[in-house]
Amino acid sequence: MTEAFPGQHTTTTTVTQSNTTVQTDIRYDPFYIRTIPGMLKAAQIILNLLGFLTISVSGYSSLGRGSFFSSISGFGFWFTGILLVLYVFHVVEKFFAIPWLRIELVYCALWAVFYMIASTLCAANMSYSAAFACTALFGYCAMGVYGYDAFLKFKAVKSGEIAQGERHVAKTTSTVTSPAY
Repeated sequence: MTEAFPGQHTTTTTVTQSNTTVQTDIRYDPFYIRTIPGMLKAAQIILNLLGFLTISVSGYSSLGRGSFFSSISGFGFWFTGILLVLYVFHVVEKFFAIPWLRIELVYCALWAVFYMIASTLCAANMSYSAAFACTALFGYCAMGVYGYDAFLKFKAVKSGEIAQGERHVAKTTSTVTSPAY
């Protein structure tokens, strides 16, 4: 007669515990700007402002491509500036239940694509004015910074991080092997 059960049986149990530590008070943190996300936001604000000013003073801002570029850079300036203020004052940490990293991932990825389109439109018309060349340069630089920020946000979302504060994930694995009968 053939045995119906294997000679040995192994059971593996994995328990995952997550501990989130946040401070819910609003406070000023001047050192956030020295972190990589803070430096990226500062670079985005500067590039948005330079691109907006370059296309605005050129006299071609009333054209469709100039208007599109100034809209993208203007909205990017204000949205990124507001995000920077929220991070510097730890408002993001106070409302840690909001998926800030996912919101920023979508925003940064969209703005990288928008800047690619707007900069390409300006670069295609460099023969009109040198201002289009400068605008395209600032736009492509902003595209790179937004793209890199989106990449970092993607990695953070995949690893289960939160935007501010700390999340410790502890995995406990136990394996039980029953003897052969």
